[in-house]
Amino acid sequence: MTMKIIPYEAQAHEQLVEIWLQAVRATHHFLTEEDIQFFHGMVRDEALTSVEVWMAVDEAGKPTGFIGLDGPKVEMLFVDPKVHGQGIGKGLLNQAISLKGDKLQVDVNEQNPGACAFYTKFGFVQQSRSELDPSGKPFPILHMSL
Repeated sequence: MTMKIIPYEAQAHEQLVEIWLQAVRATHHFLTEEDIQFFHGMVRDEALTSVEVWMAVDEAGKPTGFIGLDGPKVEMLFVDPKVHGQGIGKGLLNQAISLKGDKLQVDVNEQNPGACAFYTKFGFVQQSRSELDPSGKPFPILHMSL
């Protein structure tokens, strides 16, 4: 798959929210539908516009994934589940490194083993763990750094 990484474009907002939703449904099996709807509103209304977002797009310009950065911290990285395993997440992380250097940090849901394995394979190491997520919900978070 040919991929290009471009800065966030407002007209792609709804597509990115949909990628987030599909990716969460495919990977975050520990969340209830109520949890998903809670976070969906946050992503749709605040999260995407409060961080520096880069999008992966295919040859037709259609978004296939995105990464949200707050300084050297990866706040979100989601890839359309239809194209998981095709290097999009790796490409987005490499973009973050080229922008922010190799001191990246990320918080990962401990209950999302695929994401934990992805970041570990990329070279991230767990530094600490929190019992609750930033919303105060009982979803343990692994704090990792490159």
